[in-house]
Amino acid sequence: MLTVLLECRDNEPELAHTLAVLVSGAVDGLVSDVIVLDHGSRDGSARVADAAGCRFLGGWDLGEVLRMARGEWLMLLEPGARPQAGWIEDVLEHASLSRTPARFSPSRRFPKPFFKRWRRRGALELGFLISKREAAARLTPGAGLSSLAVAPAVHTLRSELIPAWVMREAR
Repeated sequence: MLTVLLECRDNEPELAHTLAVLVSGAVDGLVSDVIVLDHGSRDGSARVADAAGCRFLGGWDLGEVLRMARGEWLMLLEPGARPQAGWIEDVLEHASLSRTPARFSPSRRFPKPFFKRWRRRGALELGFLISKREAAARLTPGAGLSSLAVAPAVHTLRSELIPAWVMREAR
């Protein structure tokens, strides 16, 4: 039902944290596959992805990636992002009842520091849920995941996501 896509470059610890959260979605039958799109990592990112049963692609084309994705819906995440309690039910409900893209709610436990709130959010900071059909329609040559995460109308899920920047700043 759902394919999770992550882009990484030397994100071994962040990737491990995100993949650990996704296990419950795989056990519940929501996550059918996870594809990690690499940009030349030199750390253990490939080993982490392999140990978690993910496909790890070094040289990739997003159009081909979308064709190989098993799920009818795609969840785009940054390595280090962690969906919180209730995410499986929210994503399942949204995918069953809606056709519009969605994002997670920002984490109340980890608000952005005051001065960083003025900066614009990254396209994938709160994750992005999109149907594979709509993603294929938005596809442009040489595009990355961020280009798919731009939408005029986006639903906000009730469940929260701890953004990847929280883990990066804790290092």
